Amino acid sequence: MEWLMSLCLGIALSACCGFRIFVPMLVACLALKLGWISVGPGFEWLSSWTAFFVLATATLLEIGAYYIPWLDNAFDTVATPIAFVAGTILTTSFVEIDIPMLKWGLGLIAGGGTAGLIQAGTSLLRIGSTATTGGLGNPVVASAENIASFGLSLLAVLLPVLAAFLIFVILVFFIRLMLSRKNPPRQRA
Repeated sequence: MEWLMSLCLGIALSACCGFRIFVPMLVACLALKLGWISVGPGFEWLSSWTAFFVLATATLLEIGAYYIPWLDNAFDTVATPIAFVAGTILTTSFVEIDIPMLKWGLGLIAGGGTAGLIQAGTSLLRIGSTATTGGLGNPVVASAENIASFGLSLLAVLLPVLAAFLIFVILVFFIRLMLSRKNPPRQRA
């Protein structure tokens, strides 16, 4: 049962990387420092003071970048692969499985895949916001993403199973959004 809780924690934090890359890593670092959660062997660096200061700086820069009109869309291009990597690392660091291939496979598929899907969905929302509001609505989208990333990251640390369920609901929403973009509604003659 312990491995299931650790998997829920890892996936929920990884999904938050789709909203903001560094926020869930910073929240995980703080939770590790407070002794609320623990990581597997080889990932102790996540609880170091160096990691804290680097992640705090990166978080501030990332949040600020999403409030600059032209930079937010450009940053989304770079953020997708980085979110995938961050999600993989977070899930792998928390999953308590002794088989390295299975541990990294779960991290890659569940963590990286979840982070990538959420990031793709938020990119679509930003593109839609840019197209419909000329970019004026993007700060609202950025604020919602910040709240989702911080809120769900804290929830993941405190209640990992509930957070994993909420992430599942968000994933279903984004998948439906992506599928509806590919299949525009047909007009009847």
